[in-house]
Amino acid sequence: MENKAHAMAAGIFVVALSALLVLLAAWLTRDTGERDIYEISTRETVTGLQAQAPVRYRGVDVGKVAALGFDPKVQGNVLMRLEIEREAPVTEDTFATLGFQGVTGLSFVQLDDSGKTSPRLVPNDEVPPRIPLKPGLLSKISAKGEVILDQVEQITARMNKILADPNQQRLATALDNVGQAAASVNTLSSTLTAILNAQFGPDKVSIPTLVKNLDATLASVRGTSDEARTAVSEIGKTAKRLNEKDGPIDRLADGTQALSHAADAFNAATLPRINRATEDTSRAVRQLSRTVNGINDNPQSLIFGTGGVSPGPGESGFTPPGASR
Repeated sequence: MENKAHAMAAGIFVVALSALLVLLAAWLTRDTGERDIYEISTRETVTGLQAQAPVRYRGVDVGKVAALGFDPKVQGNVLMRLEIEREAPVTEDTFATLGFQGVTGLSFVQLDDSGKTSPRLVPNDEVPPRIPLKPGLLSKISAKGEVILDQVEQITARMNKILADPNQQRLATALDNVGQAAASVNTLSSTLTAILNAQFGPDKVSIPTLVKNLDATLASVRGTSDEARTAVSEIGKTAKRLNEKDGPIDRLADGTQALSHAADAFNAATLPRINRATEDTSRAVRQLSRTVNGINDNPQSLIFGTGGVSPGPGESGFTPPGASR
């Protein structure tokens, strides 16, 4: 009879504890204020967003996502119905973005505004007003990354076209012509020196013969100079195309700068949040592990607490009630 009384007392305690836990949960999840209904219709992907997801205004919880489905008015759009506290400063300038909760992959709705003074958005439960959804940080990085990669690919194709084999051959020919022009100049210098020596030196030679040689040398130099001028002009045109405004060099620099800004924004804003969320998750897992280990070592602590438990019938040290000690 005594054992049955103990079992009945333990059962009553468990039932009472369960009822208290249910009442506590209901009290914690109760709605303490009035809420207005708003909607968001968007073609953006809402991966990780679920019903009952929190709605935050600049980080402060102001409501939740009541329902999530498709917009019957706009084909292909996702429709989100939000329940937001009436005290939240939702104005006509308010917009929404999707945020991510740590490393869980779950999303929430983040409300914000541009800081301008604007009238409040008048709620209407029958035809809820709609709040625009703007792309988040990750969406912007993905979009910019694709554009930058396309620009880099175009610039690479143009550079390959400019440095193709025919253009390389033209450049080599131009350098050869410049070398020939330099050789012709050296020949002309030698001829002039010979003329001066012939005119004023001890060994005089025939001036007409030297003049004919000089004319031939000048004609050769003139032809070589024309070829060199043409080659230099081609090189100048190529350099002008590379350095002109909005040309390949400018586009490559703009693309590289935009990619650098996107990487800096990601390192400055997203990575610290991910690290903090990882540390919080690790701390919670360690605490849960200690709790589970304590329950495994002493399961009776759920009913009798963490103190010592008196031995029962058949256990060592058991003393029947009323027996002399």
